[in-house]
Amino acid sequence: MSSYSTDTHKTSRTSGLAIAGLVCGIVGLFILPIVLGPLAVIFGAVALRQTGSVMAKWDIGLGVVDIVLMIVMLAVAANNGGSFTWHIG
Repeated sequence: MSSYSTDTHKTSRTSGLAIAGLVCGIVGLFILPIVLGPLAVIFGAVALRQTGSVMAKWDIGLGVVDIVLMIVMLAVAANNGGSFTWHIG
């Protein structure tokens, strides 16, 4: 007699907070990293606590990258007399 589980299809449910954090992290790379970076970290932390998904870990990572990017941009602007311009060459 063989025994098997009728629950063979495991569905992985993606958290809405994980998706929101991922969107905030990606968009934050280009627009408003000082606002969207911390939001991505918060959404990712809550989603990680709820689901433990890999997407939530990416949210936290992208949020940290956004925050570091903003700090670097502020440091460059402070060294250029308050303006943020790129001079190549």
